[in-house]
Amino acid sequence: MRIVVIMDPVQTVQVDADTSFALMLEAQARGHRVDHALITDLFLDGFRVGAKVRRATMVREPSAPVRLEAFEDVWLDEVDAVLVRKDPPFDANYLWATQLLEHVRGKTLVVNDPRALRDANEKLYATNFPAVMPETLVSNDKARIRAFLARVGGKAVLKPLSGAGGESVFLMQEGDLNVNAIIEAVTQDGRRIAMAQVFLPEVVQGDKRILLLDGEPLGAILRVPQQGDVRSNIHVGGTVEPTVLDDHDRRIVAEVGPRCRADGLFFVGLDVIGGRLTEVNVTSPTGIQQMSRLSGLNLSATVIEWIERRVAAKAF
Repeated sequence: MRIVVIMDPVQTVQVDADTSFALMLEAQARGHRVDHALITDLFLDGFRVGAKVRRATMVREPSAPVRLEAFEDVWLDEVDAVLVRKDPPFDANYLWATQLLEHVRGKTLVVNDPRALRDANEKLYATNFPAVMPETLVSNDKARIRAFLARVGGKAVLKPLSGAGGESVFLMQEGDLNVNAIIEAVTQDGRRIAMAQVFLPEVVQGDKRILLLDGEPLGAILRVPQQGDVRSNIHVGGTVEPTVLDDHDRRIVAEVGPRCRADGLFFVGLDVIGGRLTEVNVTSPTGIQQMSRLSGLNLSATVIEWIERRVAAKAF
């Protein structure tokens, strides 16, 4: 196959952590050609969508893990698969890229589906599953957020809808003199909508990341926050421990998986705290390297094998 991976610059790759790198390395090992492109490298000409790509060679070498060849243009309706792995934020360039990728619908496998990427804000998409979510408010209104804080017992987490990787996630506690300042900072004085969720004390035991592939669980890890922090994201100091799915997790997967599959969100990451779904990560879900090491399984191979089967069956 020929696979185009739309992602961040290769200088950002962490060889022992990045899921994109693991998938590219596995695809290469299976004999496939892998091309790298930035989200701004897409173009439309003659009403066909192409990309300015560079062939990538992956080596597990921290100083230069992805080596790129010269630029060339390729029509995306002539490649086998496009993996959209650009990290947040979802900005104007990201929006336009998803609209351009609409032109290859039904011609090339795109993971995840560009229409679904537009529709599925990583925090708001989770609100489609209220039966498995904690109590939640979405608002930019200070008084409404403070009333929510009081209603849920005086402890809540506040985060911007556009945030990722633990960015601007704050714990609010009733009686704290900083509550107004936190709300003003996260909502940018009411100009930006934010999400508030009841504080889940189980977060100190960890935030479970469950990867789904085509609606089914691929694996899970437990991300444990460092002492004194409510954020368990790995790049802000969270550590990773092995875990298994419990009955609460299986209920969440049963709720979320079929909808993700139907929407074309084939590779997603669920964030679960205390048996409650907090977010659905759709743009560039991570964790596959850590899951593979802890489980002893090559989960990247499972993903690439799935892509191979979809391409062979022309199921796109």
